[in-house]
This record gives sequence, C-alpha cells and structure tokens, in this order.
Amino acid sequence: MPDSPLGEYLRARRGQISPDTIGLVSHGRRRVPGLRREEVATMAGLSVDYYTRLEQGRERHPSVQVVEALCGALRLDGDARLHLFRVVGLVPNLGDGAVPERVAPELLRLMDLWSHTPAIVVGRAYDVLAGNRLGYALFAGFEYGPNLLEKVFLDPGARGFYPDWSRVAASAVAGFRVAHGRAPDDPRVCGVLRSLLDRSPDFAALWERHEARGKRLESKRFHHPEVGELTLRMNAFDVRAAPGQELVVYHADPGSASADALVLLGALAAVAED
Repeated sequence: MPDSPLGEYLRARRGQISPDTIGLVSHGRRRVPGLRREEVATMAGLSVDYYTRLEQGRERHPSVQVVEALCGALRLDGDARLHLFRVVGLVPNLGDGAVPERVAPELLRLMDLWSHTPAIVVGRAYDVLAGNRLGYALFAGFEYGPNLLEKVFLDPGARGFYPDWSRVAASAVAGFRVAHGRAPDDPRVCGVLRSLLDRSPDFAALWERHEARGKRLESKRFHHPEVGELTLRMNAFDVRAAPGQELVVYHADPGSASADALVLLGALAAVAED
C-alpha cells in the first residue's frame, strides 16, 4: 500500500468512531474497530471503490466537496477538519522552516509586564522560544528541554509534575498533530517527531490515533517541586506576526490557593535571580 498521509488519517479516524454513537445498527461480527469503509463511503455520498482508493493512497487529490463530505461522515470539526484540508493540500502550510524562529521584542516586553502571570512562547515544534520570569519558574526542574513534548514524554519527573499526565499527554500529541500539519517539511518539526517516535512508546501510541486538536482554554493541574499543587487556566493565542508561534498564558483564580502559590513562586524566582 503506497505511503499516504491522507489514507493513514482516514483509517485512524474511522477506526475510532463507534457505530452505536452515530446510530448505525451492526449486523454480524465486525472484523474492524470503528466504522467499515463502506459505511464511511455511504455517509459521505461516495462510491466504496473511490473511498477505498483514498485510503490506499491510489487517489490523493479529492475535491473540496469530497473533503467536506468526509469531514461530515467522520464527525470532524474545528482543528480536525482543518487538519484534513491541510493533509490533502487544500490549505497552504507554513513552509520548510528555513528562517530561524525568533520572538518579537515587543512580545517579550509585554510578557515581562505580567509579573503574576506565567507566559511562554512556543514555536512550531513545541520548543519554548521565550518566557517571562514566572513562566520559566513554573516549568523549571525538568531534565529535558526546552521542548514541551520532550518534557512530557522523556522526562522521568513529568508524571509527578502533571498529576493528570494521561490527559496532558493526549492533548500535547493532538496539538502537535496540528503543528505538524501546518509545517510537515519543517526540519525541526520532523526531527522532534522522529525522536519521540523512536524514544517514547507512549508518544508513538498516541500519534497513531491521528487526533488533531489545538491548544484551547482549559484547566491544568501541576505539582511544582517548590510550591506544591497548582490549578491554572491556560489560554493559547496565535502570534500573528510569526505564523506557527503561540503565546501560552496561565492564570489562577483570584483568591485561590493556586494564586497564592504563584505569588510565592514569583518571590522565589526573584530571589534566585539576585
């Protein structure tokens, strides 16, 4: 079977849809997890032969209408839908990363003004390109870095640092799938992917799921070695001046124990710098 990112994505996504959740009645023993090819083809309004050619890599250039139909059949929305359009080449990617990533001085100055808010800038391959003092203090103490994926999957202290490690890991891989779709030829993105596939079975297993979901507003728990438990809300913003970069900002609910812990963390970081 020819190598086909489109085919891999389609097979992975249909394999994770339970027939029961979309109202399909199963007849007889199912030999495959999730949906059958003919079921996806029928829901998308395609012939089974044409859909089979898509999965097998013998057809690589479906029309916009076909991709829209596949998104509906596979229940793709948001980032997952956009990722499918990128996979088939209907959305331009970010190029090959020939220009080194740099953070704009104006953004650095802005982050430095947030003395009570951890903030970092993440690049195309999840490298931490910059951070304010509290951001660096929050993520201090890892053996690996400055790449967030390597911290999650290769650092022996990661499962202690993230009490909800399984959820964090799944979210990180789904986000990296989006990043890889934006810049599939970027040398650094490809290098991080190869390294983690070789070195982390957990990453490899999650990567096989082909989930594509960018960072979004969510609550995340940390166990920091200096200030203990924190529950922080995370916001991620695309840096419009540098496509592929994201500004990630964390904050605690006012008056909470986590807010007090951030104040303490900031004080410890300030003393460490003196």
